[in-house]
Amino acid sequence: MTTMSAALAGGRIRRLTPVLLPLLILVMLVGLVFVLRPNTMSYMGLNLLLKLSVPLIFAALSQMLIISQGDLDLSTGAYVGFVTCISAVYLADQPILGWSILIGSVLLYGLVGLVTWLRRLPSIVVTLGMSFVWLGLALFILPSPGGQAPDWLVALPRLRPAFMPFPIWTAIVCVIVLEFGLMRSSAGVVLRGAGGNPQAMVRAGWSVAGLRAIAYLLAGVCAMISGLLLSGLTTSGAPNIAPSYTLLSIASVILGGGAFVGGIVSPFGAVVGAITLTLVSSVLTFLHVPSVWQIGAQGGLLILVLLLRGLLKGDDQ
Repeated sequence: MTTMSAALAGGRIRRLTPVLLPLLILVMLVGLVFVLRPNTMSYMGLNLLLKLSVPLIFAALSQMLIISQGDLDLSTGAYVGFVTCISAVYLADQPILGWSILIGSVLLYGLVGLVTWLRRLPSIVVTLGMSFVWLGLALFILPSPGGQAPDWLVALPRLRPAFMPFPIWTAIVCVIVLEFGLMRSSAGVVLRGAGGNPQAMVRAGWSVAGLRAIAYLLAGVCAMISGLLLSGLTTSGAPNIAPSYTLLSIASVILGGGAFVGGIVSPFGAVVGAITLTLVSSVLTFLHVPSVWQIGAQGGLLILVLLLRGLLKGDDQ
């Protein structure tokens, strides 16, 4: 019985390793930040430290929905920049036109998911092409950084909710909504099944094309929120404001336990991964590491986590 209990406990730990490992690294980073900058151990300190993670959290959740279908979205960063331009140019003075463009862009996101499945096109190629489309449209709307985000959007990241800063509340709400909506509901299981085992879903009578369109639509909504929040933080828009979001969002999902095989994702892990990558930049800044090395450090952290995950799971591949 003791041996069986130990085996069950070991299996449970191995299953939780993909999520617990980045969480452990996040806790270590937060502890290091508190040691380097003790004044961050306050409501305002945490708010300043984590506010840049909020747009990346939504970009990571957008990428997570695409990865759940076994695809990759290489247009995330360009689309986020496009949304900041719409926000800075239209939402304040012509809100109906601005929201119409945003809704149309989200519908186009869903259309991409539909077309890639029906025509059996590789998502990497299609979304890479879409990244140029979004960038071109953004440059047409706002050729140079500027504009003005609407007042309500600028005020949103500056909210001071009770007990915890806005970024922490946002992370908690995102995790709760997607953990129950995507991981624990029957609809979420079906949606993930379209990426994990599409042939089985077809045999069960589901339309994989429709499910993939829904997943891409939801991804577009998350990416749109990311762009709006980024525009609120910067109070303006710029076509090239978020090119790094594409790779950072992919890294956040993989860091948080996701896999490229489809169907294997974790909203909690993606959120933790996004916050972790944001904190890595802050820690390196506090240590006076040049910014050109920070992206390399984030990549090194991702490789380290993957190696540790493989060792703890006993994966010898």
